Amino acid sequence: MKGTILIIEDEKLMRVTLEDALKSAGYDVISLKTGKEALDAFRDNSFDVVVTDVRLPDIDGIDILREIAQTKDVQVIVMTAFGTIKDAVEAMKLGAFDYITKPFSLDEFLLLIERALDVKRLKEENIRLKKDLSRCYCFPNIIGESPEMRNVFSLIEKVSESDSTVLILGESGTGKELIATTIHYQSRRRDKPLIKVNCAALPDGLIESELFGHEKGAFTGAIKRKPGRFELSNGGTIFLDEIGDLPLSTQSKILRVIQERTFDRVGGTETLSVDVRIIAATNRNLEAEVKKGNFREDLYYRLNVIPIPLPPLRQRREDIPYLVDFFLDKYKNKLSRNIRFSKDAIDALIKYDYPGNIRELENMIERCVTLSSSDMIQKDDLPSFISKKSDTNRQLSLSDVAAEAEKEYIIRILKTTKGNRTKAAEMLGISRKTLWEKMNAYGIEL
Repeated sequence: MKGTILIIEDEKLMRVTLEDALKSAGYDVISLKTGKEALDAFRDNSFDVVVTDVRLPDIDGIDILREIAQTKDVQVIVMTAFGTIKDAVEAMKLGAFDYITKPFSLDEFLLLIERALDVKRLKEENIRLKKDLSRCYCFPNIIGESPEMRNVFSLIEKVSESDSTVLILGESGTGKELIATTIHYQSRRRDKPLIKVNCAALPDGLIESELFGHEKGAFTGAIKRKPGRFELSNGGTIFLDEIGDLPLSTQSKILRVIQERTFDRVGGTETLSVDVRIIAATNRNLEAEVKKGNFREDLYYRLNVIPIPLPPLRQRREDIPYLVDFFLDKYKNKLSRNIRFSKDAIDALIKYDYPGNIRELENMIERCVTLSSSDMIQKDDLPSFISKKSDTNRQLSLSDVAAEAEKEYIIRILKTTKGNRTKAAEMLGISRKTLWEKMNAYGIEL
């Protein structure tokens, strides 16, 4: 059946006509003539859509709507022969999906039923997706049994219950975004937006527009008003990843949002208020950046209300076998392959230092599962820098040589600018976003 419909109509001809039309269209239908019968049936059965007349011999259709709206999630369509605005407005206020005025065509009626069912399916799908998302970010999907990770779990559990600002600290690839997402979906804001911003990847010259929005005509190319990330996250959480890369001018405006919960769009004159929880993350030592003059001291202390330090993978080696199993299940299911790692391969993985942390391990597992020619991945199947089988006489390709040279040159320039990525990007002749992408690809940490 396409759906289950309850019809409440005291006029027999109308009731039978609607019932026949719905059954012919493939619906399961129960039709009753009084409100009392309908409410009894409603309590004992599950319906997708209820169609009720406003005027019934015993109970008013609006009263039926009022009781149904309080008990179950069902789409209600109200029929009225009067077509009064009062009936329609009251019905819609009480949560009716729509109303239809008699007389009406059967085609019009069937189309309205189908629309009501579409909305119900969308609501149910939305609820299901939210539940799936919540399950996705529950603690079991943050892998770790080490004392360091147990401490992280404890902190997540405590901070999720509050609206306090959180600062997640850790090297690239340690899972800072996953921790931030988990905190949001464990909090009371879980049904509100979670807006993620990679501060290091924001386009040059558009950082403030991206964060705070802009008014039409604020700058060349601003052809219409655009809401910023803070505005979009109102009521929910904003995750500011790599916040240590923001320029000082923008840092002062972030400080204002934290202190006053207000901001102005670029080119705007109206001060906007926002209710948002801030979770920030960085792979930099912000205390050192404060001493260098690259980061505002007052902003640092505002962000560092509840710090959550994430250990690099090399400091929690006992978690590597669990992570290997987790990623192995993920990719062998995705690629429909039944593959295992030998003990020697696992031992080699445990001994490696992982400059790229968990992200590097995951990429390695995916590569092994994809390229393996057997169901057992041996130590020799691992990259040479892990299996210790690299040969000093191995011939490097031209692309390898170019990549290594590029990496070394970027590191040299970053050291020259004392880690200032904006200046480094200018010296390299590339955008700040491109520099961030290359640093991420090469695993450069400065």
